[in-house]
Amino acid sequence: MQGCEAYSDISNPNAPVRGYLHRVPGPAAGCLILTHGAGANCQSLLLTTVAESFCAAGLTVLRCDLPFRQQRPHGPPMRGSAERDQDGLRAAVESMRRNFGNAVFLGGHSYGGRQASILAARESQLVEGLLLLSYPLHPPEKPAQLRTAHFPELQVPALFVSGMRDGFATMSEMETALKLIPARTELMQVSGAGHELMTKRNREALAGQIVSRFLSFVRPTD
Repeated sequence: MQGCEAYSDISNPNAPVRGYLHRVPGPAAGCLILTHGAGANCQSLLLTTVAESFCAAGLTVLRCDLPFRQQRPHGPPMRGSAERDQDGLRAAVESMRRNFGNAVFLGGHSYGGRQASILAARESQLVEGLLLLSYPLHPPEKPAQLRTAHFPELQVPALFVSGMRDGFATMSEMETALKLIPARTELMQVSGAGHELMTKRNREALAGQIVSRFLSFVRPTD
């Protein structure tokens, strides 16, 4: 993978940063940190393809494994993992700011995006924007168990990208939930996609669409 290298930062031994860095050949326009869902790791098709596209558009990208995945290669997060996973994301942001500067954006797929949004709600100055892929609004077939308690505290601009066949949220449910967020938000709907969003068939087109939509979202014209 051109321009991609293993990355490790143990400045914070309680929350080591490990993953892969997509480095822009020249000056970068900013930095994006991406992390994975509960059943995956940072080498998923979605993250690698989106990272490559963002890098080609001029952003340095870090794909990182959350602390729970660093502890165990398979299986979902254990009970009580969320706070440490948020610590890991904070450490990744600090590492990118320290080493690359510029604007830092944070995002992730499903569980990873949820933890990123909770962290940003608690620390509104941490990052300049959020990219939330397949936000798991509620468990499948349990629409009453909403994961929106932190939404009213979210002061960071956030682009949500959701598949129109996602069992974790219908588009109408997402639109209603986003009204709880006081910050600027936008919902990108992906036709025919489920919770995984990306397949080998739609990967190139979808990655380009996500990059274009996100860059337009975080750099709005006057």
